[in-house]
Amino acid sequence: MKPVLVIGSNSFSGAYFISSLLDKSYEVIAVSRSAEQIKPLLPYRWNDQSYSKLQFHQLDINNDLEKIIALVKKHKIEYVFNFAAQSMVGQSWITPEDWFITNTVSTIKLHDKLRNIDHLTRYIHISTPEVYGNCSGIITENTQYNPSTPYAVSRAAADMSLATFYNAYNFPVVFTRAANVYGEGQQLYRIIPRTILFILLNKKLALHGGGNSTRSFIHMQDVSDATLKIALNGVNGEIYHISTDEMITVRSLVEKICSMMSFNFHELCEITDERLGKDNAYTLSSNKIKQQLNWHDEVSLENGISRTINWIKNNIDELKNTHFDYIHKK
Repeated sequence: MKPVLVIGSNSFSGAYFISSLLDKSYEVIAVSRSAEQIKPLLPYRWNDQSYSKLQFHQLDINNDLEKIIALVKKHKIEYVFNFAAQSMVGQSWITPEDWFITNTVSTIKLHDKLRNIDHLTRYIHISTPEVYGNCSGIITENTQYNPSTPYAVSRAAADMSLATFYNAYNFPVVFTRAANVYGEGQQLYRIIPRTILFILLNKKLALHGGGNSTRSFIHMQDVSDATLKIALNGVNGEIYHISTDEMITVRSLVEKICSMMSFNFHELCEITDERLGKDNAYTLSSNKIKQQLNWHDEVSLENGISRTINWIKNNIDELKNTHFDYIHKK
């Protein structure tokens, strides 16, 4: 079996997906702009035996594109999974140009290089439901884009460009858009691990806008399974949503975690202003992947939160000494 290439390997989604590939005996070429993080934040390092099947390269699509393409050619890569992106929504208002350089310009340059590689079987583009903006009702894959932040606009632009590549060149792309992912190994500035950690450390948690926005939270194990199914059996040019049917407000989510950890919600949270351009809700329909690819989510929210609590408790000595907040890198 030829190795697959995963770009953005140090992101939570990328690292967790790689761990699932290694468990299935895939060989992986991993690429990230940053050095490998501490072990608790890299799920693919948790199994020493499978970790031996991974090659890591510290490369950046903004500055090292030719080296990335050289890896694709050297290893005759047939499947490229791209998780790489400037991903923080609120911070994208501060220096939006950084988001457009990575998420749009450099990403399109990558696509233009890949379309000329004959042995590429499929390019799996990890997109985001943020491209739909603030929506009401159920969102299907043919919903029009209405992005409301620089982050969302930068991702929508790359997606639209990819669609033209598919139409013009028959570029073998499939798109995935997952609901809010979570799980063991997630960065500590995300709401679920941050809530758990702050309860354990008795720190105050800022609840933006009172936590009234509604989301679907899906465990990364289910997303990883869906992503591989899409890569192997999806239809080129198609978009696939990955979501659960359970919707919950951020406030109710935090209340659930507090209840599971026997902690007082009002002692934990302080209400702050809402983030600029925050989408109130988006409810993704995942009927397409369920019907066409026979995928179903299996990890309940309660089980997934419980697993994440245990991961943080088991690694608290290392995690409490890391950065809790997002640090921007150009």
